[in-house]
This record gives sequence, structure tokens and C-alpha cells, in this order.
Amino acid sequence: MQRERVADDIYVFSSELYAQVTAGAVITSEGAILIDTLIFPEETLAIKHFLETRLDCPVRYVINTHYHADHTYGTCFFEGAQVVAHARCYELLDTRGRAGLEQAQQSAPELRDIKLVLPHLVFDSGVMSIHLGNKTVELWHSPGHSPDSIVALVKEDRVLFAADTMMPIPYFVDGSYDDFIASLNALRNGGYENVVQGHGEVVLRGEVESKIEEDLAYLSRLRQHVEQAIQQRLPITALDEINIERCGKSRIPLNGLVQELHRTNLRALYEDLFARQGEHI
Repeated sequence: MQRERVADDIYVFSSELYAQVTAGAVITSEGAILIDTLIFPEETLAIKHFLETRLDCPVRYVINTHYHADHTYGTCFFEGAQVVAHARCYELLDTRGRAGLEQAQQSAPELRDIKLVLPHLVFDSGVMSIHLGNKTVELWHSPGHSPDSIVALVKEDRVLFAADTMMPIPYFVDGSYDDFIASLNALRNGGYENVVQGHGEVVLRGEVESKIEEDLAYLSRLRQHVEQAIQQRLPITALDEINIERCGKSRIPLNGLVQELHRTNLRALYEDLFARQGEHI
């Protein structure tokens, strides 16, 4: 696991075991606020040791930015913390999350000690603020990647934990294409010092706006290609010819995983638009 200090009191942890997924810790005078918890116990427990033993800073709050396993499985190792999430996250963890964990534990013995933790504090609209010591973290709904996705802004430092609303390639297969565009637009002109992506590298202040524009451009080009395929009555398999570069993204990030994410984006959008077209026939 990689550890990076992005502000005096803010650390980012990047997994070396799963898709460069990130977690973050905000250090305050009264304990830590942990944003996401990674998937494999080995790395989560390394975060816990660093915070509680090296920094003498116990975790008081855990924020789950959405219900996906790579962001929530480690939550169970912070027994004394209050878990915070969107109301939809509670619902999805209690349904899809339980089924997913049961299936994952059958094939991955390293997950045998994972126990699902449902959020203790939830919100469904507006901005929820967590005040701890000398820090304030503001949370708001940012759907698109998943229905329950949220982002977390460390107000004093202007560091945004964007979770999977920002990653090397927008990925909406479990969410909504239209919601994703709205959520990206809502992040414009935020004056952020850094943006921590849910996967991959931290986006620095001077690159934030261009990164948002690049993601929106990708989504626009993706839709153009899919609409053209539907108009030409091409089968869904024809989408495999539309490589990621044709939509303005590199195939290199996340050790090439973005190529598979791109392929599934294409197919999900095709199915969605084709279904919508059918409703108007």
C-alpha cells in the first residue's frame, strides 16, 4: 500500500492489491475521520496501525462513500467508530452488499474475517457536516457511479475526496450516465486544492478543471459512438471496435483496467439507450 500526505493533516492510502483504490484520513485534535476503508484486511489493518499506533489518533468516524466492496469491507476493523453514509448506501449494503460478501468469501479466504457494517448515521439530501476537533468534513450526494455515491470535502484544507465520481475513467455501469454528468458538472469551479480520486492518482489544483472537462468529453464521445451504432442497427458486439482512445482516454491507467471499464460502459449505455428508444416506438 502506498501512503501520501496531501496536506498537513490529510493522508491518502492507495491499494497495491486492488485497482489502486484509495482511502483517506483526516487527522484532527480529537481523532481521525477515515474516508473509505479498502477491501483487503492486510491493507486496512496497516492503515489502522499507522493512525492509531504511529500517530496516536484513533478513528472516530468512518465515511463510506458508496456501498461497493472495495470502499467498505474494511469498515468492520474500526469497531468504535461512527459510520456515516448516504441513506441509499444503507439500503444497498443491506441487500446487494450482503449477497456480494457471501459470494466473495466463498472464493477469497482472505476475506473470511470481514463483517458487513451498516452505517450508523445517514443523510438523503443537502449537505451533511461532520465536525471533529479542528476539522469540518462536508458530505453531499454525487450519484452516477452508483446510486448512493457521495463526495467529502475537508472544508479547512479544500481537499475533496471525490470517491468514484472522479477516477481515471468515468464508470457508470452500476449507476446512471445522466446522473454522472450532473455530478461532474456540480464539481466545477470548486476551488479545490487537491482532489483525491476513488482510484488512481491525486489530482492537483491546477489540473482539476481540465480533468472534469476531460471526463465530460469522454462521456459525450461515448454517447455519440453508441447512438451511431444504434442508428446503424449494429449489434452490441460491434461496440468492441470502439477503443478507449477514440473516446479521448488513455488505456494505460490502473494497469490497463480502464480498457475493460470502457468496454462495459459502452455496453451499458447501448442497452440503456436501446431500451429508451423502444419506449418511443
